[in-house]
Amino acid sequence: MKYYSTNGKADRATLHEAVVKGLASDKGLFMPEVIRHLPESFFDEIQDLSFQEVAYRVADAFFGEDVPADTLKQIVYDTLSFDCPVVKVTENIYSLELFHGPTLAFKDVGARFMARLLGYFIKQEGCNQVNVLVATSGDTGSAVANGFLGVEGIHVYVLYPKGKVSAIQECQFTTLGQNITALEVDGVFDDCQALVKNAFMDEELNRHMKLTSANSINVARFLPQAFYYFYAYAQMKKFGKADQLVVCVPSGNFGNITAGLFGKVMGLPVKRFIAANNANDIFYNYLQTGEYHPRASVQTIANAMDVGDPSNFARIYDLYKGSHAAITAEISGATYTDAQIAETVKACYETNGYLLDPHGACGFRALSEGLREGECGVFLETAHPAKFQATVENIIGGSVDIPEKLAAFMKGEKKSIPMGKDFAGFKAYLMKQ
Repeated sequence: MKYYSTNGKADRATLHEAVVKGLASDKGLFMPEVIRHLPESFFDEIQDLSFQEVAYRVADAFFGEDVPADTLKQIVYDTLSFDCPVVKVTENIYSLELFHGPTLAFKDVGARFMARLLGYFIKQEGCNQVNVLVATSGDTGSAVANGFLGVEGIHVYVLYPKGKVSAIQECQFTTLGQNITALEVDGVFDDCQALVKNAFMDEELNRHMKLTSANSINVARFLPQAFYYFYAYAQMKKFGKADQLVVCVPSGNFGNITAGLFGKVMGLPVKRFIAANNANDIFYNYLQTGEYHPRASVQTIANAMDVGDPSNFARIYDLYKGSHAAITAEISGATYTDAQIAETVKACYETNGYLLDPHGACGFRALSEGLREGECGVFLETAHPAKFQATVENIIGGSVDIPEKLAAFMKGEKKSIPMGKDFAGFKAYLMKQ
């Protein structure tokens, strides 16, 4: 399989090259030349398959040409050592719980898969070290840091905005040490992302060290996120609720919903998608107007979605050949203030006994307000509410139990390096490594 750039000015790349490079030479995002349609027989039997079996069939459609079958199957099965159950919240609204992995967030799937696939390519290439740069607004940093922890031949640099991730999220990537370095940037997420992108484009820096990204701009990070959309459909089919299925995705950098849209192209029987935003409503405004105007992000209680220029918009735009009509035919939007998010967390907890995190609350509310007659909805509950302990406890007026996995991170010592948001300083630091 060859991969082209969304900017259309770079040479085609192999999967190996796309994963190791992360970003195309023209600053575009890699896209597969072909998105394979899965056979009807797969969907006929999908409800009888395990998560790993479903994921392997999807992975084979993406990567089967480029990775030996036994290796790919091992990567998939090692990645998915946990489940992602669908849980009923109301009569027609279900939660796809993506927080049962090591860091209790949906990004564990893509991060763990990429770590294993990149590790395979490094061994094939025989290179000494690949350096992963990852910008995070919260859960990406923890998932990538833990997914790559101890992987031979890879060093990870996590860039995060100072004071703008939750305390627990920060603990998950600043206390690890080994091959993980945390860089505390005096800015917002968009500044962190700009530093990473500029690093990829700097010729001197790339001669000095081999760089790649583990953000959703990397095909090995975002494509595996399609796995759980198929598994969600399988579970809804078991419940007899798969007809007229609407999937709502809390969206920040838009890698997650893009993976779901790829699934739809592959034949996944989802009627439509809803992209749920917080106050960073750039995509929502695009849906309404047809004009895309990125701007500086604003801080919210759903901090992992605090993105003012979503990278993966380029992939959505490319997937639908730039047609606003085609995009709005399959994707609608919603946007919520902090007050509305808090109101939703409290109301759902008191009425349904289900505790949402602030991101999942956007998804639940969008379905509550947007489902049409005859439709059934699944929203992605992307992280455990305990990851936002102080915020959630303040909303519900009670305590949130801390899972053992999170408690263990909180016992570690914070180790991070202060960093300004200017590229010159960041480059100077990397040139010394």
